[in-house]
Amino acid sequence: MSIIGWIILGGLAGWAASMITGNDARMGVGLNIIVGIIGGFLGGWIVNLFGGIGISGFNIWSFVVALVGAIILLLIVNAFAGKKRYSHT
Repeated sequence: MSIIGWIILGGLAGWAASMITGNDARMGVGLNIIVGIIGGFLGGWIVNLFGGIGISGFNIWSFVVALVGAIILLLIVNAFAGKKRYSHT
């Protein structure tokens, strides 16, 4: 997959994951792309552990893999960062 494909897929997966985990208000486009790309690698690694195929191109399966990886990544970040760091009060 090309770098443009990774950016688009990563941006979409990162944005969807940030909406699901409640991080959207504090994440911009750039961070969504980074989280989505790292999530793609993480999700691909996890799927490969179970004998599946990770990121296979620009398709729905690759989006799902990247989304799951991005959600896991954001949940880990939220667990370590805590809510105090992002509190507006």
